[in-house]
Amino acid sequence: MISQFGSFTSFQVNVDANGNNIVGDAANEPSISVDPTDGNKMTIGWRQFDSWTSNFREAGYGYTTDGGATWTFPGVLQNGVFRSDPVTNSDETGNFFYLSLLVNTFCGDIWRSTNGGQTWALRSPNGGAHSGDKEWFTVDRTPTSMGHGFQYQFWTEFFACDFGGFSRSTDGGVTWQTPISIPNSPQWGTLDVASTGDLFVGGGNSGSSFWCIRSTNAKNPVVTPTFDQITTVNMGGTLWYGPPVNPDRLAGQIFLAVDRSGGPTNNNIYMVATVRPTGFGTGTDVMFARSTDGGLSFSAPRRINDDPINHNKYHWFGTLAVAPNGRIDVVWNDTRNATNNIDSQLFYSFSTDGGVTFSPNVPVSNSFNPLEGWPNQNKIGDYITIVSDNTGGNVAYSATFNFNASRGQHEQDVYHVRVAPPTSVLNLLSAASRLTHAGAGTFDVSMPLTGDVSGVENRSSGTYNAVFTFNGAVTSGEVLVVSGTATVGPISFSGNTMTAQLTGVASAEVVTLRVQNINGDGQQHGDVPFGFLTADVNANRIVDRPDQQQLQTNRGQPVTASNFRDDINLSGIVDRPDLQSVQINRGHSIP
Repeated sequence: MISQFGSFTSFQVNVDANGNNIVGDAANEPSISVDPTDGNKMTIGWRQFDSWTSNFREAGYGYTTDGGATWTFPGVLQNGVFRSDPVTNSDETGNFFYLSLLVNTFCGDIWRSTNGGQTWALRSPNGGAHSGDKEWFTVDRTPTSMGHGFQYQFWTEFFACDFGGFSRSTDGGVTWQTPISIPNSPQWGTLDVASTGDLFVGGGNSGSSFWCIRSTNAKNPVVTPTFDQITTVNMGGTLWYGPPVNPDRLAGQIFLAVDRSGGPTNNNIYMVATVRPTGFGTGTDVMFARSTDGGLSFSAPRRINDDPINHNKYHWFGTLAVAPNGRIDVVWNDTRNATNNIDSQLFYSFSTDGGVTFSPNVPVSNSFNPLEGWPNQNKIGDYITIVSDNTGGNVAYSATFNFNASRGQHEQDVYHVRVAPPTSVLNLLSAASRLTHAGAGTFDVSMPLTGDVSGVENRSSGTYNAVFTFNGAVTSGEVLVVSGTATVGPISFSGNTMTAQLTGVASAEVVTLRVQNINGDGQQHGDVPFGFLTADVNANRIVDRPDQQQLQTNRGQPVTASNFRDDINLSGIVDRPDLQSVQINRGHSIP
């Protein structure tokens, strides 16, 4: 099955040797990994049911070498072994790892592939990775960390191989240390490593409690890890076991990711959870919170799905990834377009400013019924996953696009789709402050697009017009005040330009304006500093004697393109009030 939706193409992963659908099987709960040295090489692990008539499942896997256009499904890790909760990951050199839970014992083991997911070798036999229900693991890829290459794992401690909910491997998954308990016994979450090597665990309980828990010494191989910071995170609701869209399991897990971009958002911590909003018995939202201080505190929860609030709708299986350049990608299943509030589509949104704003939501798949194709269990798994690079994200998700005629309903299968911000983003070419001088016409003061030194608007007015010019037609956009005293009023559009009215501007300061979401692209287009210093006619950022001398020389002249800065009061002529303005403001300056 190749399912096309607009510009997005979903390719089926669990296929036969000829690339065709396998009739009568089922596959769900996919986990994707991408080779960081070659984005064309990916692997996906999933729960493979050879027959939808049985609950017996094995650890399926597939791989691609062409960026997901074709997939090979060689089989399962071990034939005839009952497994669940697949989780894959990779190190920075392109080795793939597969953590799989042995259902009969709740013990887990780690497998490794050194050839792009084509074959796998067992690293920790006989359940040597300990584990437990809903286990998750991460790999420390930070080159300067003492724990470089370490693997960290945690699970829901209630159903486990042995006591404790956390373990560490310092030898690439071959051996695992005796499990220890994490404070608060978090469940149903994930974990990640900051560029410092510090470990962060995101989890919660079965209700409305969510935590970000830190260990600063898990990276030290000679000590038993301890957890030195526990932060309660408000996610705006409660986790839900058994929602109508996934009756026998979760509406979604808790996902935590750390920014390791090295830029302004480096080491920000982000959490996403699918929650039932506080005070309501139906409907779920994908909620986001972020920390900019090492997990010490988190922002208020932000609703990622941007449709009108409707507590009959389900936005579920929310998950996120952070690209190497700091972009945040979020995907989830969504019933907003379904009259039955069950049929779902995969949706996508991204942020390029560290989670301050997110792009308008975009559907990226056809609609599917998640209640079909059940292999005895009344669910389509517990999660979907995404891995991001600098230009987009690779998503593994389950859907029911294939119709099984003998069964009379659709099958559950695993799909890959590539999501990315739009490529047709316009470039901001210039910015200017534009004012009209009586009948003399309009003139612009240019403002720089780069650097922190603004142009200087010296004319006094109750209303200023900030004009932004792009390399293509502009029909919509936003202008925000990032710093300084100003209020953005009406915004108008004409051809390639966007004009925003500014009021309430104070003299002798710099106002920084952020241009974003041009034509609905959801991206930032730059922070432009506008300097406002009344009577600074020579634009040297201070009102001084040369300004007075220039006005005395030009006094009495009508406004032209060469002297319009001298017309401070916008009368159309350089006159006595302009000279008086210099005298009143003399000594004022801006940085």
